[in-house]
Amino acid sequence: MAPVPKAGPPLFLGLELATDQLRASIVDESLELVGVECVDFDSELPEYQTQGGIFTTPGDAYTTPVDMWAKGLGAFRGIKNFRYQRFTNLDFCIIPSIVTLFGTCPPTTLQHQDFLLEKLSRNYDVTRIKSIGGCAQHAVVWWKSTPIPSFPALDPRLPLHSQLPPNTFSLANSPVAQDTSAHTHALALEALLGGPDIMAARVGTCANASILAAQLLRIRESWTSDVWARTGKVQLASTFIASMVVGEWVNMGEAEACATGMWTHTSAQGSPTQGHWDDGVLEIVGGSREEGRRIRGWLGEVDLASGRKVANVSRYLSERYGFEPDTVVTPFTSDYLSVYLSLCPSPGDAVLSFGPMDTLLAPALHYHATRLYTLFPHPAQDAGEKRRYIAMLTSRNADVPRALVRDMYTKSWSAFDRLVAIVPPGGSIGLDDKLFSFWLLQGDSYPLSHVKGIYRFETGIKVNEFRDLRANPRCLLESQVLSFRVRWSRMISTGVLGSHINRNRGNVQTPGPSPIAATAPNSRATSLGLPFDPYDFSPLPARVLVTGAAANFPSVANLVGDVFNAPVFMPNSQVDSAQVVPHRNAPAGGFPSRASLGGAYFARWIWGKERSSASGGSGTARGLGGFEDEIRRLHGKRWVASGGTPLRTNVNGPLGGNGGSGANSGTSTPFPRSNLGSTTVVEEEEDEMEEMEQSGGMLNASVFAGGFADRDLGRDLGRMRTLTGSTIDTTTSAGSGVASTAFTTPELGGSASPRANGGAAAPQTTSLTPVTAMPTADSEAQIGLAKVAEADVDAFMAYAAIVPEYCRLESMLCKTLV
Repeated sequence: MAPVPKAGPPLFLGLELATDQLRASIVDESLELVGVECVDFDSELPEYQTQGGIFTTPGDAYTTPVDMWAKGLGAFRGIKNFRYQRFTNLDFCIIPSIVTLFGTCPPTTLQHQDFLLEKLSRNYDVTRIKSIGGCAQHAVVWWKSTPIPSFPALDPRLPLHSQLPPNTFSLANSPVAQDTSAHTHALALEALLGGPDIMAARVGTCANASILAAQLLRIRESWTSDVWARTGKVQLASTFIASMVVGEWVNMGEAEACATGMWTHTSAQGSPTQGHWDDGVLEIVGGSREEGRRIRGWLGEVDLASGRKVANVSRYLSERYGFEPDTVVTPFTSDYLSVYLSLCPSPGDAVLSFGPMDTLLAPALHYHATRLYTLFPHPAQDAGEKRRYIAMLTSRNADVPRALVRDMYTKSWSAFDRLVAIVPPGGSIGLDDKLFSFWLLQGDSYPLSHVKGIYRFETGIKVNEFRDLRANPRCLLESQVLSFRVRWSRMISTGVLGSHINRNRGNVQTPGPSPIAATAPNSRATSLGLPFDPYDFSPLPARVLVTGAAANFPSVANLVGDVFNAPVFMPNSQVDSAQVVPHRNAPAGGFPSRASLGGAYFARWIWGKERSSASGGSGTARGLGGFEDEIRRLHGKRWVASGGTPLRTNVNGPLGGNGGSGANSGTSTPFPRSNLGSTTVVEEEEDEMEEMEQSGGMLNASVFAGGFADRDLGRDLGRMRTLTGSTIDTTTSAGSGVASTAFTTPELGGSASPRANGGAAAPQTTSLTPVTAMPTADSEAQIGLAKVAEADVDAFMAYAAIVPEYCRLESMLCKTLV
């Protein structure tokens, strides 16, 4: 990439530490995209041998090496072809050990690797960057006591990685968000606190494996005591990256503190008492009052004011990479909250992100914590603002089940998408014989925290496999989206989102209520045994803003619009990126991630406020309102000045069209296949698929060799086979024990080619055709959104009719009646 001009208007940098990549996006003062850079952990740091940036071990453990993050941020001369040792409790690395042993590395083994800060300083004039924001995946960094309490002094003459060797950390491999190894510890903590309702009222969330409290409890109870004893500080990944940029310890924000399961939030405006660490929870986690106080020291203070800068960049970044010393650094937050910020949702909107964990976030007006959802203080608000919040619903069983169903019943994402499109809603044409499936492969949050397994139902009866195998992809997606629809309705009844959600804003065209929905909704809900009326769509989101690879499938986008009866919008940058590689979570080369854009937008907002304060005015006097209002104002100003030109979606990105494999690029969610023991159902040739669509017939029973029934769990994978000559993209060898990863495996495309062993050629399949933009109103287009699916009230009513049965079956699972 040719360097941009060395003089010009201010720029703003957003950083994202994702599971698979370290990403950066640069925007100008009007929020136009200027630059994109990234470091792919798998391909650019192969010595760590990660898959999608993570390791997997038995026991639902998903970890990532913290040393890799530091190395990806700065440049380093490493030892070529050395392999990072994958141990569960790793506190050393081969490379520093050899350097220490020999004093220097043999010259013939050195290679220069350009990482994120090096790429930025080479390709852009970093002196123009006025503010830096950022975010990170949900993970934890365990520091040893040695460099505590002062932050390690960084020498600008030396690479960052060389000054933070792995033995700096008491736990070298950190659990990531997909890790569920602490699920039982989370449930134990919840029980000790008195149950999910009491825990949620106390710390804002109920039990889930991601909360820091559960991770700490697991380390203390299940790991060797030396890890606990050597620890001097615990940081979330976001504050770790912020500390690297600032060069001193950075405290976590209150939004992130609320996700730890140990923070008590005070919601009263102007209350003399502020939020605080819950000493009772700390004592339970630590095992004693003394250890509880020690954990509090590890965590440090919490920054309650999110609408101001944290500090300026470190001397290290200034002298080594050329950043101006007065460059502002803003608070860093979690990646899912940064995605939320980048989309600027309005009251009544929902942000649905598909990925290794599916999340649904919505603006909340009140802090009313229950076990039905998790609440966070808004990460971008002034101290003088009326407090705002974000409510979040999550599902861990997301990409992994989708990938397994793809592997079991099709050969490609294109066939998966076609099956979802041709199978009728509910898996059946009939009104009373709808099919339901629940794929609960990992421990999830309430109400399914105690349920694990795969369950299918026909006519209300549990079955091992559907008679029509084609129904599996659609039934899986329907259960995932219906789960969010049902949980949204339960959440809305608490009043946390406000007493009135207006679906008829001027920028959203929504069908009026049907005659069914207009008649006695409360009595109908009571007769159905539900706390809400499934036929009333007025409390549902006015718009659904979607991100993530699954949303690139037209069938998924349409399903979301049907279930919620709301138009579906996607960022233009993702729509264009999907035309390049549609089946991966990471954006295509040259395209920005939404989380890094959220960091850049936040940096722009803070810089405007700081500049206003420096000039002696208030942010309000200069037109700087709340974060969303200011971002919309800047987008609108640019829209008018450019004559209605859409936002740039990429910087030197590839042209649209199916291409690229996505291997080792997207967020990887491997899942052990050997303990599931499924048989792969082979997709028919394309012409046979067309015949089935025309005839409406179901797959021939001979194609199904046992299915994925309960009795098959634990079957030896080495005895599995498919019924065609090719196993590309469908099965995994018994030796690997890992399924092909969700939204990262290559799409089968192109012409068939002979196999190396002279066997049958792989059948030719078509590439996935991703969503494309529909006509979109200016109000959405100017902030970078494109409509990808319409609301359909008739389809909504069809799904509303099966909501009571879905809730009944879910209740049976929760009560262990099946």
